[in-house]
Amino acid sequence: MAAERTWLDVGYPEKDQAKAAGARWDPMARRWYAPPGHEAALERWKAAPDVPDLLPGEDRSLGQGLFVDLVPSSCWFTNVRSCVSPRDWKRLRRMITARAGQRCEVCGAKEDRKKKRWLEAHERWEYDDARRTQKLGRLISLCTDCHNATHFGFAQLRGLGEEALRHLMRVTGMTERQAREHVHRAFQTWEARSRRDYDLDLSMLTDAGITLAPPPHASARAGVATEKLRIEGVPQGQRGSA
Repeated sequence: MAAERTWLDVGYPEKDQAKAAGARWDPMARRWYAPPGHEAALERWKAAPDVPDLLPGEDRSLGQGLFVDLVPSSCWFTNVRSCVSPRDWKRLRRMITARAGQRCEVCGAKEDRKKKRWLEAHERWEYDDARRTQKLGRLISLCTDCHNATHFGFAQLRGLGEEALRHLMRVTGMTERQAREHVHRAFQTWEARSRRDYDLDLSMLTDAGITLAPPPHASARAGVATEKLRIEGVPQGQRGSA
């Protein structure tokens, strides 16, 4: 009987370093592993235990279907990926896509390299305006097209607004008028929430044993976001809609 494979958790920034130390890529499992005899050299990347399929307190019914879900500017840079290590991000993403059957949880699409369609992890947040908290409620697998429609403002900044609108219409059955009204209401909600600062609650991850790096403080996030958009050359009139 073949020995059990020694899996690795290799963050993208370290993939070349791990490969030079002997790591190999399994295209079927989409994971790095240590070939026999290379375990010691690759010990630092040895895979941590899998993340549980259901995170503590996660509500997998939260935010069903496809809808525009704009993150308030005061909450930018508070996404899960920016708060965890590259290795833990790979563990989370692997769990999210695996429990979804390697499909988008909204439209059912699979990854398609020719169409440049990937599976991406997306956060569903709960905003408590009275307590000023932004709490992670669910992690969901979305295809690139559904993710673009969800982050409609960011799609617009990249010139993909009309494409994202058409996808929203296809998946939801909305007419163009209904879709544009939906987008308009989403921006109204975004504008109202962007006037407030929120405290970030990622207890779902810490309770699962994942170590977090602190994001920018609430009072600094809007300034950090504005500076990033300035560096990237986004015109002033188009900022604040991601």
